[in-house]
Amino acid sequence: MHPTGRARGTSSRRLHRALSGGAAVVVALALSGCAGQEQSGTAAHRVSTWMVAGGGGSGIGNVGVAARNVDLALSGHNVPSAIKQVCALLSNEAQTAIGNLPTPDDQLTTELNAAYEDATAAGNDCFHGAGGDRTLMTRSAAERTRLIGMLDAVVAHVKRITGKTPTTETTAPQGGSDPFGGGS
Repeated sequence: MHPTGRARGTSSRRLHRALSGGAAVVVALALSGCAGQEQSGTAAHRVSTWMVAGGGGSGIGNVGVAARNVDLALSGHNVPSAIKQVCALLSNEAQTAIGNLPTPDDQLTTELNAAYEDATAAGNDCFHGAGGDRTLMTRSAAERTRLIGMLDAVVAHVKRITGKTPTTETTAPQGGSDPFGGGS
């Protein structure tokens, strides 16, 4: 026993707990100040930031390019294995883009999620139909056509929010990280 009548180490455990609790509060406050830029500011600012920092613009672009690559492979009468590769890439790009969700705008999130789910279905139907299943290939073609319209609607929605047409380049914008690449 300690001379004060307490078990040895009790006061040091209390001090350690108090310091640990205080440190936890400090860390929590520091982290709350580090919320992503897409979580603060005007709707235009949040969406603009998400387009760059959240990968939104490149995600949209990658899915669109992958869908067009399927069309190119099919129009070039590529062998089924090559067609399967571009179809799998479309599904993969869509799944990667889903990982960029949610956006700072609920409607935008809903629109993009629907487009990416459609892209996944188009890629999967194409992959499984590439060996000669005309039904799956026809369904994939319809899904890809619908997808392009959905992506165009998403870009229009972003323009309504921000007042500018976003870039959907598949690489990060250069010079100042302008998500609109000088668009009007």
